[in-house]
Amino acid sequence: MTKPRAKRYTAADYAKAVTEAQGLISVAARRLGIARSTIYSAIKKHASVREAVEDARARTTDLAEGKRFSKISDGDMTAIIFYLKTQGKARGYVERAEVEQSGDVTIRVIRD
Repeated sequence: MTKPRAKRYTAADYAKAVTEAQGLISVAARRLGIARSTIYSAIKKHASVREAVEDARARTTDLAEGKRFSKISDGDMTAIIFYLKTQGKARGYVERAEVEQSGDVTIRVIRD
């Protein structure tokens, strides 16, 4: 008795699967009935699959950003605070100061 042959997928099949799965590799793999590692190999091998993953994830990020802006418009304070902490740093909306140092630094330890 011979073992049934595994279905061979094309780069277009992988690209379609990751697009439909919104860039989620494990979901795409499950739908195709293959291991995640197979899709990761296809991503490395085929620019079209890599681009499909990037495009799908960018669309999801755009959707999330749109929802965030909608919440900000609705006056949701959590969304407003999050936005200001992440995007309003140049205007002073930070919880902690970030300091960059270039050059030598001397530290002197004083003990009692």
